[in-house]
Amino acid sequence: MTDRKWQSTAAGRHLAGRKSKNTAPELALRRALHSRGWRYRIHKRIAPGCTPDIVFVNRRVAIFCDGDWWHKCPIHGRKMPFTGPNAALWEAKFQRIRERDQRSTALAEEAGYKVLRVWECQVRDDLPGTVDLVEQTLVSRPPSGSHQSAH
Repeated sequence: MTDRKWQSTAAGRHLAGRKSKNTAPELALRRALHSRGWRYRIHKRIAPGCTPDIVFVNRRVAIFCDGDWWHKCPIHGRKMPFTGPNAALWEAKFQRIRERDQRSTALAEEAGYKVLRVWECQVRDDLPGTVDLVEQTLVSRPPSGSHQSAH
């Protein structure tokens, strides 16, 4: 990684202070799951360095709700190379995000979790379909332990 410092630019100013937790798509997905009777934990660390957005502990299902821009959605993610004084820093940042996503998925799977990654655009464009996908994953994994509810 380069030892250069970030330079404030007008083009990047809108990114300052962006949320990494409790984003609008994540909240919408959580509300929809809750309204269908599912109960879950949020931002629960399931392994060192692995904190999914939504965790169904008893079903061993971890959900990551990935933002289109930050996680480079194949349809809505940035396609043009970065330019300007921070171009190399942006490329390095996105490479770290890709590596962290891969590492988080591997860590969750090693901990015995089924990992489901959903895009922000999936939640925004087809919330019922996204919830159906989550439910299909959940019902395919029987609850662990002996004191479980219907869901």
